[in-house]
Amino acid sequence: MVSSKIVCLAFGAMALAGCGTTFVEEQNSLQYSPVMPQAALEIQTGFASGAIYNPSQAGLFATDRRASRVGDILTISFSERFQATKSQNAANGKAASFEMSLPNVLGLDKLSNGLSTGTTQSFSGSGSAAQSNSLTGQMSVTVARVYEGGNLEILGQKKLTLNNGDEYIRVRGIVRPEDISSKNVVLSDRIANAEIKYIGAGDVADTGKVGWLQRAATTLSPY
Repeated sequence: MVSSKIVCLAFGAMALAGCGTTFVEEQNSLQYSPVMPQAALEIQTGFASGAIYNPSQAGLFATDRRASRVGDILTISFSERFQATKSQNAANGKAASFEMSLPNVLGLDKLSNGLSTGTTQSFSGSGSAAQSNSLTGQMSVTVARVYEGGNLEILGQKKLTLNNGDEYIRVRGIVRPEDISSKNVVLSDRIANAEIKYIGAGDVADTGKVGWLQRAATTLSPY
């Protein structure tokens, strides 16, 4: 009975492991689905007041197509470049000695050699780290929410299916309408609370990751 349960658990673990990163990333893709605007009542397009500005339009001119409402499409231009270096050196040392001399009484001076001691300690260490990352290109996202102050929450993803794997580029954040150019493009360094992910899934990505059984064994190992 116990052995059958162990076999079932083993097969269950193998089934979950067989899903791989492809299944996991397909589920995560649902969080970046485009948000479409809800159906609204028909808006009057006439100019009842005789003014030339109509608040129901996206802009004053017909050529102004910058994103401003839920469901509008906005292009992100990536210009991410980061470089960081760090180095550290540490060293310390300590030496101590103790010696006692006894008077020449009843042969106590012969014990002086056994009443001396000393210790020496030393430590040295060094470490360094360097990291450089860059991401360039463009992708389009949708407006998911319009805040009361006019800022726009954006989200979206691009999926590239390549040989034996997929590549996902995901973006989420908040942009100001003032940072959107006349071509409906915003730079990635103008996105507040930006969340930019570049993730691989599939056979190629799986080969670069440690298996679940090895991760569990490493976690539980006392060595």
